[in-house]
Amino acid sequence: MKKPFEIHFNESVVEDLKDRLSQTRWPNEIENTKWEAGANLAYLKELCDYWQHNYDWKKNETYLNSFQHYRSDIDGTGIHFIYEKAKGKRSVPLLLTHGYPDSFVRFLKLIPLLTADENGVSFDLVIPSIPGFGFSDKPVEPGMTPKRIASLFHKLMTEELGYTKFFAQGGDWGSSITEQIAIEYPDALLGYHMTDIPYYHLFAVPPNDLTAPEKKFMEAGKKWQVKEGGYAMLQSSLPQTLGYGLNDSPAGLAAWIIEKFYRWSDCNGSLENCFSKDELLNDLNIYWLTQTINSANRIYYETAQQAPPGNFKKIEVPAAITMYPKDLVIAPKEYAERIYNVQQWNEMKKGGHFAAMEQPELFSEDIRKFANKIAAKNKAGVLTM
Repeated sequence: MKKPFEIHFNESVVEDLKDRLSQTRWPNEIENTKWEAGANLAYLKELCDYWQHNYDWKKNETYLNSFQHYRSDIDGTGIHFIYEKAKGKRSVPLLLTHGYPDSFVRFLKLIPLLTADENGVSFDLVIPSIPGFGFSDKPVEPGMTPKRIASLFHKLMTEELGYTKFFAQGGDWGSSITEQIAIEYPDALLGYHMTDIPYYHLFAVPPNDLTAPEKKFMEAGKKWQVKEGGYAMLQSSLPQTLGYGLNDSPAGLAAWIIEKFYRWSDCNGSLENCFSKDELLNDLNIYWLTQTINSANRIYYETAQQAPPGNFKKIEVPAAITMYPKDLVIAPKEYAERIYNVQQWNEMKKGGHFAAMEQPELFSEDIRKFANKIAAKNKAGVLTM
């Protein structure tokens, strides 16, 4: 049974963080204005100074608690989730699953947009924290893979919240989890929406008839893995070693996470073109104050222990896929159509990996368009599920 949950941290925890920030030992830096070697020293100092002296803890805690938070025990794992009901007469259940290195804050800007009544339709939003992230339980044994998480989230939607069918959306790890729901529980899904193709498809046995754009995509993916994917290789192989430093140093944690927000967003060289300091720090605080960076990183390790995918096998559940220009690796439509029953394909002109935060209006419009398209094909209109 779901129980209301409120975010609260003792003042002693906050003071400990501020004390650690005040004692940061900053490294030197050679020319790095474009973050080409990693997190930029000047900006990181600026952000950490703000975190220590100007970030309004109570204001942001109140903001986060303005949404309806719950926790439920699903198969022995405590799952935290936001559950915001639709404002209109006809509602559609929608599961939104975040990725890395973000959290449920990825979707907060979407809540007023998708719960609002538009042409008589609005969404019941379920926004969980992946196990090991935020306020969900940290796994205490191996095996918390996207497939396992898909099982937990399916039970959250069907057994805990009582929906017989629902839509699902995800990006980054959220796309891997959403895909697994479509594979394992196709009858529960009306359709699903993703903002990327799960990376492991790059390592599947490729068909012999790849088109030129598909070959370019696979080559780009492998180049990205070498140039940008060092963090994922470390988290997939030796996450525990990394965890000691990131769990102990807030500046180190900030560098590890904020660099991804910079390099993966459509920020045009300035992070605050996309995200305010408070938005960035709300995400950082969730990792720091819950001490979940190590357990979050471990999802890479758990997934790496699984056998790589074999040949392509098409998933028949209706899918919508939207590519944002500054995301990690942009797939061509024909590649997606090998794997998914693509009913809607969009290539946006702006936005990046954290599109729900960067372009919430475009994002919400895209989801509404897909939901209405599926409803029209079913000739039943969009109704409560």
